[in-house]
Amino acid sequence: MLLAVIAIMAGCGTPKTVIESKKVIKGDWVIDDITYSEKGTFNITMFQDTSKECFEGSSWRFIPNNNSGYYSITDGNCPTGERNFIFTIQEIDPDTGLYDFLLKPTTKLGKPDKDRAVGFRLRLAQLSNSSMRWEQTVQLEGKPFTITMNFSKINE
Repeated sequence: MLLAVIAIMAGCGTPKTVIESKKVIKGDWVIDDITYSEKGTFNITMFQDTSKECFEGSSWRFIPNNNSGYYSITDGNCPTGERNFIFTIQEIDPDTGLYDFLLKPTTKLGKPDKDRAVGFRLRLAQLSNSSMRWEQTVQLEGKPFTITMNFSKINE
């Protein structure tokens, strides 16, 4: 009986792999490039914010102890500035190590951004101490279309 209670309590906590992922993701990152699963020219607004070209080179800070962060668009040809968000990492398959990553825009005070009251579900496809890859699959003309974002960690 006691063993069953311990097993249930252990199952209710945050998975160890998610805790470890939060330690790895903590800090400063930059988006090196963004690619698409299909060839061609596409006019995509990412995170209901701005274009792929504006996101390439953007800097990101993740603060896992309160699941918050921000990214900065610095390209002078784009709407520059800092954008705040909250995030959640959820393990979806412990055998493969795949994760879902939920990103929600917020105001500077951490409240939901009323202008962009949405969340974006991505797949945290790869995470190491030096690189990270997000994949977002959307529908394009009724077929899956994957946007891949490649990050590198900025050494502090």
